[in-house]
Amino acid sequence: MTHATIQVLLVEDSATDVLLTREALGQASVPSIVHVVDNGVEALAFLRREGTHAAAIRPDLILLDLNMPRKNGQEVLAEIKTNPDLRSIPVVILSTSQSPADIATAYAQHANCYITKPVEFDVFAKHLHAVLNFWFNVATLPAPPRP
Repeated sequence: MTHATIQVLLVEDSATDVLLTREALGQASVPSIVHVVDNGVEALAFLRREGTHAAAIRPDLILLDLNMPRKNGQEVLAEIKTNPDLRSIPVVILSTSQSPADIATAYAQHANCYITKPVEFDVFAKHLHAVLNFWFNVATLPAPPRP
């Protein structure tokens, strides 16, 4: 199956995790362009196309870490899912946290998926490939709102 290139916003403050995520997505059958911001304030600026992100493209998928500086992932998720222009973008939480409270809060705020980051790269890549396959080969998403 031929895929359009998808736009992924990776919100992650760990340079190592950014490299691993880029590597894993680069191996996926769904081609992607990864945009990276390292904190929640920048994530929201990117999504709202503010400041240095005025020319940012609307992502097709958001990969969101929970533990970040300036504004944590739960706060970012809450703002995304209450914004009518952004709420239809699938948000996948990628976190080291296995806390039942973190997981429950993420789903209560309408996260589309919560994945605990596996330690092994192959498992991590397999999980990300499954996410891309589901959202872009299985699920039917609404058209983005017109600007």
